[in-house]
Amino acid sequence: MSLLTELVDYVDLNQRSFFISAAAIAFNPTFWNIVARREHRTRFLTRLFGGNAQTACYALAATIFSLGIIRDFLYERALRDQPTHPALEQPLVKYAAYALLAVGNLFVISSTWRLGITGTFLGDYFGILMDGIVTGFPFNITNAPMYYGSTMSFLGSALLYGKPAGILLTLHVLVVYLIAIQFENPFTAAIYAQRDRERARAAGQTVESKKEL
Repeated sequence: MSLLTELVDYVDLNQRSFFISAAAIAFNPTFWNIVARREHRTRFLTRLFGGNAQTACYALAATIFSLGIIRDFLYERALRDQPTHPALEQPLVKYAAYALLAVGNLFVISSTWRLGITGTFLGDYFGILMDGIVTGFPFNITNAPMYYGSTMSFLGSALLYGKPAGILLTLHVLVVYLIAIQFENPFTAAIYAQRDRERARAAGQTVESKKEL
């Protein structure tokens, strides 16, 4: 318990960069959920790009990716402004940091490879749906490998720099992503359920037409 207390004492809340980083972490999933849901309801991005849903999705993907780079830059800057704890400078901690970074990036890259750009960046909100559920690695380990992989990368960076503030920001990342999952998963499931109902209805109409012939 004393080590935990020491780690907390090494979080400098007087640093403005800490709160800017926390705000950027919370902003990103909030932004893409609001924009994607509005697109699903109104198709405003698709209309903006001349009715081309795929181009609109790629534009949102580029925006999300750019915001991610800015978020990561602000996080690194926040870490540099924070004090380092001696206990986090041990070799085993560094090894754990590299392992977390390796596995985290593996999860993110492999899930992007599995889903493709539109599958990764909310293409289903644009009406670009996948044929079926992806079950291969890393989705056979977790249903949200990008979120958990990103969280591992945040923690890996915090340990690599030896910054207790980074651990606290990583907890913030995890909470933000868990909240995002609670909003995204049911909404996405509803989109695919609607697609399945429409397919079943169309198949039923086809059968009835054949009977009439």
